[in-house]
Amino acid sequence: MTHNIFATMRERVLAALRAAVPDLSDEVAARVEVTPTKDPAHGDMATNAAMVSAKAAGRKPADLAAALLDSLRADAMVASAESAGPGFVNLRLHPAALRAQIPVMLRAGEAYGDSHVGGGLPTNVEYVSANPTGPMHVGHCRGAVVGDALANLMAKAGFAVTKEYLINDAGNQVVALAWAAYWRYLQALGTTMTEEQFAAEVPGGLQYRGDYLVPVGESLRETYGVSLAGPDASVAAPDLWIDTVRDFTVSAMMESIRADLALLGVVQDVFSSERELAATGATDAVIERLRSEDLIYEGVLEPPKGKTPDDWEPREQTLFRATKFGDDVDRPLRKSDGSNTYFANDISYHNDKLRRGARLMIDVWGADHGGYVSRMQSATRALGGKLEVVLCQIVHVLKDGEPVRMSKRAGTYITLRDLIEEAGRDAVRFTMLTRKSDAQMEFDIAAAIAQTRENPVFYVQYAHARCRSVLRAALEQFGAEAVSAGALAGVALESLENEAELALIRRLVAWPRTVEAAALAREPHRIAFFLYDLAGDFHMLWNRGRDDAALRFLQAERPAETAARLALVAATACVIRSGLAVMGVSPVEEMR
Repeated sequence: MTHNIFATMRERVLAALRAAVPDLSDEVAARVEVTPTKDPAHGDMATNAAMVSAKAAGRKPADLAAALLDSLRADAMVASAESAGPGFVNLRLHPAALRAQIPVMLRAGEAYGDSHVGGGLPTNVEYVSANPTGPMHVGHCRGAVVGDALANLMAKAGFAVTKEYLINDAGNQVVALAWAAYWRYLQALGTTMTEEQFAAEVPGGLQYRGDYLVPVGESLRETYGVSLAGPDASVAAPDLWIDTVRDFTVSAMMESIRADLALLGVVQDVFSSERELAATGATDAVIERLRSEDLIYEGVLEPPKGKTPDDWEPREQTLFRATKFGDDVDRPLRKSDGSNTYFANDISYHNDKLRRGARLMIDVWGADHGGYVSRMQSATRALGGKLEVVLCQIVHVLKDGEPVRMSKRAGTYITLRDLIEEAGRDAVRFTMLTRKSDAQMEFDIAAAIAQTRENPVFYVQYAHARCRSVLRAALEQFGAEAVSAGALAGVALESLENEAELALIRRLVAWPRTVEAAALAREPHRIAFFLYDLAGDFHMLWNRGRDDAALRFLQAERPAETAARLALVAATACVIRSGLAVMGVSPVEEMR
């Protein structure tokens, strides 16, 4: 159930507009918005109703705004209504209308802000999907956090969300991984080969040399003994071991990846295997489907724009008519050896999502995949689906202001596990959401664990801890029954009239609209911004209570005022918890 006071006011604005324009069309009505004002001095809300409907009504925006003012000023929720600019109307709500939302928050609990705006649309959010060739590293972290928070946010907004991970276990990279694990297996058997001698036998050379494969090699020895090796732990013919070692190693890597993601608080619903899907013949099937719709042809592409590579030559290829669906060029689906391209496999995978019921697909990718977006969107359009892509820029990790390398095992990158051990899960998740995903960011470990206002996660968790400390003190003073959510939802709130108290309430009632707007924009970082501002409003009220005894939360000699303020504190804690749940961050009870 929505608790969006902006949606409530929009219905009232529409009623006033329909009274002024009886033949108002649904198309025009759909364009009417009620949004927060950019400057609180101008009111609580603004509407474009007169502006967007004036032309259809055959009236001047200012004249139509004047008609709306007469109706809206009579509304019980509205304290004042003023025209602004060419046809806009600013509204200020009665304090009583704002205060009336506090019991709604307390009764809803953390479900406050839940919305139906998603309409139950089956939505697949795929994120991380790292190649299972090594431990999770900081390059995967931002996409993992953004994807997980976005999925949580959209679920709260009423979308039917499935969280998915694509296991990229087909192709040359997992073959290279199998060779690397096989080397560690031979080492575990006590081979006399040197790494250079072994690498000389590997097609393409030994690519993965990290120590993280040592336990995999030992597990292979424990499971298979010497059966996969040649005499004296030499290299056996690959067709005798490559499939076994590949599958064993991918399974081990995915177990490690799941464990690392769990440390980050990420638990996905579905893990799809690219190799298993390809084994069903699904890629060939979708190619034939597109061919039957005249969306595939045999042709020769134009040379690349700019300087033509020396090795480029015109040759006939199996091409998808991507330009028909908005892409710049048509795209190859088969390689020169007749095997399917990665693009063809990706088309098949997204078609499988559609087959499983996804109506909206959202992929969270690294920014280095930006050039791949248009071709995948063109393919999903051809399949009758809708794909949105959220791009995440790289994160640079700093410690004491200097770039830091934290990996204890690989030596070439910062592992996700190392980052979490240094900064903590909550700091990692919150910090990764303090910038829009497509903006570059620096993760300063010292700043992320500092107990200062400049550290957003500390600032927000401290606000919740302060709320809880007030409620614990009230529990001791007045008893559990008096401070229960049910009891506080029924107290009189008229004494909440100080501007700092009303400012806090205004922020709280904006939470449901924030959820909807952030979900529809696919921007979970808005939740971090909202919580930081909410924490600031609460800390300001707390500090005013230290300077003005009349604003203190607990005053035994003033039971009515105390009860009202406890309701406000409990509502604030509730909204902070609701927001932190979206972000996957813990609401701490007390700061240590």
